[in-house]
Amino acid sequence: MGRSAPAAFAPRIAVASLSGASDAAWARQAAPYAGCAFLGGIALDRPTRDAARALTARDREEFLPTDPLAFIDTELSELSELPITAGFNVRSSSLTPLQNAAAVCHEHDAIVEINAHCRQDEMCTAGAGETLLADLDRLCAYVRGVSETGATTSVKMRAEVPGVDLPETARRASQAGADILHIDAMDSEPVIEEVAAHSDAFLIANNGVRDRETAREYFDYGADAVSVGRPSDDPRVLSRVYDATVEWFGIDRRADA
Repeated sequence: MGRSAPAAFAPRIAVASLSGASDAAWARQAAPYAGCAFLGGIALDRPTRDAARALTARDREEFLPTDPLAFIDTELSELSELPITAGFNVRSSSLTPLQNAAAVCHEHDAIVEINAHCRQDEMCTAGAGETLLADLDRLCAYVRGVSETGATTSVKMRAEVPGVDLPETARRASQAGADILHIDAMDSEPVIEEVAAHSDAFLIANNGVRDRETAREYFDYGADAVSVGRPSDDPRVLSRVYDATVEWFGIDRRADA
């Protein structure tokens, strides 16, 4: 496929945010294997922060710093010397906090990733997460507003949301200015091929990436990169996927460095 969005990175493996766990220290451990690390997710405004507190009350991990923007700035600063592209997955019920976070990311040459993925009831009730997939006009307004800050803009979204046409959603988000589409395929891996056919954005495929076979399946469907979620702290998994991406694309910029 070879799309060359400003977000292209090598090797073509990302580690993906796990709320409350994916910080700079986590990214540093993955850096020997990954070309990109998405930190977060982090709630930016009052409704999503209230939702995050409710999630922690039922034993889920969440980042809840006093100042989310200062937290983003500090975490990205800690990665400034690493040969890895950093990104931050962010959640908000309105546009302005997203733009403020994007401005911080832009200062660090980092990706800002709009979370249209979280399916927890508390976050959806707050108007964030996968509710954006069912409100395509609002999602596209967020993408346009964030991309106008100059930050490389990603949208994390998921398949198998009832009533959502994912390829059309991807097409509209790309037209609105998304540089990256980060797709959780759930149990529908072929949807990656449909999304690739509808969008020129840099396409990262997520879900079940564990080894050479699972990575190559997504590449066969047209993904530009893959991301590892839950086992992102397991160097054995990362090493297998790293080898598969270098073998497929023949790109390992760190070797040149």
